[in-house]
Amino acid sequence: MWSLALVVLALVIVWMTNYAYKWKNPICNGKLPPGSMGLPLLGETIQFFKSQTTFDIHPFIKERMTRYGPLFKTNLVGWPVVVSTDPEFSHFIFQQEGNSVELWYLDSFMKLIGQQSLTSNTGAIHKYLRNMIMDHFGPEEQKEKLLSYMENMARENLSIWAEQESIEVKEVATTMSFGLGSMKLMSYDPSKYSENLKDKFTSFLEGLISFPLDIPGTVYNKCLKDQKRAIRILKEMVKERFYSDKKHGDFLDVVIEEMKKDAPLFNVESAAYFVFTVLFASFETVSLAITLAIKFLSEHPSVLKDLMVRAAQIILSLYALFCSEHEEILKKRENVGSPLTWNEYKSMTFTSHIIDETLRLGNIVPLVFRRATRDIQIDGYPIPAGWTIMVCPPALHLNPEKYEDTLAFNPWRWKGQGSNTASKNFMAFGGGMRLCAGAEFAKLQMSVVLHFLVTKYRWTKIKGGEVVKTPGILFPNGLHIKVTEKI
Repeated sequence: MWSLALVVLALVIVWMTNYAYKWKNPICNGKLPPGSMGLPLLGETIQFFKSQTTFDIHPFIKERMTRYGPLFKTNLVGWPVVVSTDPEFSHFIFQQEGNSVELWYLDSFMKLIGQQSLTSNTGAIHKYLRNMIMDHFGPEEQKEKLLSYMENMARENLSIWAEQESIEVKEVATTMSFGLGSMKLMSYDPSKYSENLKDKFTSFLEGLISFPLDIPGTVYNKCLKDQKRAIRILKEMVKERFYSDKKHGDFLDVVIEEMKKDAPLFNVESAAYFVFTVLFASFETVSLAITLAIKFLSEHPSVLKDLMVRAAQIILSLYALFCSEHEEILKKRENVGSPLTWNEYKSMTFTSHIIDETLRLGNIVPLVFRRATRDIQIDGYPIPAGWTIMVCPPALHLNPEKYEDTLAFNPWRWKGQGSNTASKNFMAFGGGMRLCAGAEFAKLQMSVVLHFLVTKYRWTKIKGGEVVKTPGILFPNGLHIKVTEKI
């Protein structure tokens, strides 16, 4: 009996040893990039989700960059991954979708956004859906309709902010951006539903960047529950709209028209997931960017001064009058209270620099995933087909070879570089065919809010502002400010 038990134990040990060896040394055609695959099954997932309290590159990435270089292998949640912090290779990967790579997300992420959302579609279908969004939210719509709508939104919300003793910026910015996004997407009226849709989205980002453990009491589990409730509300809206002849002039009208075609792209469920994804993308990143911009401006008064007041400077013994661009906009008007124009928006050069710098330092989208569909060679290393490639924008945005004093908030670094949406060294909105369709929409919304905030109001930081990155951004103590109308 004991002899049999010893034989079984020996076989188990041999199997486990062999499994552990294969885990740490995956089969490939050549020598894989340097790095560690971590523990069997778990990989290096725990280290990956460790939090930090600075805007620096996440320790998981930074330590491995130092040890292995700009390209290294790891394993996250059971998936073999090659991490790229190299601008050239990261840019190459974005250009290769549909050729040697495909869009990919962790299984935990896909459970949240749905298999049939915009982010999951590829090729011609993705291009078609992207064009649907651009037709409704693109530059022409921004110029003709959305600018005035955003102005009204900003005026109304800032007036409400000023009536309160203090506000928590992320919370009120989320309310404002969600109100804009949900109205333009689907004419959402919260009074018609027993549950408020916004509340179901609030925990979504936190769940996306949490450890994917789906058991009661975890952040991820709560996020899944909120997502299911949100999808249920959206499915009700889609069904109601599908059987109604009434037009609302919103994006859901476009989706419903698509559903009524002979060969529709959507059914009720896929339409709900599609709207869910677009709605989330339309408000969460914008509200976070607005919060970060106000945080940075509050902590860098010299930047705020350049935005708000006229200043004189002596440059090379020549006297130059340097006017704040927002006060200059008001000064040039015949009527100070006139609506904001498209040309005035386009004149906000320094504001554009502030937004770019906020996105560079804040790194709202810390990771982008693709999967190799065939073997890829890079610097003599193979990336086997089926492996995940993780591009790390913070490593590009905090590269000291490109950006001097990387952790300093310095909008002047963008002077003379024009409008930045995507480049090899700036990937705040992704890149390639997956470049965020709402990039310019987000910048316009931020610019409008900042314009009215600095021309009509003053604000004082009350408390908070600390951040935790996990690797996404959270404000554990909020960011509380007092907003006061100028007299």
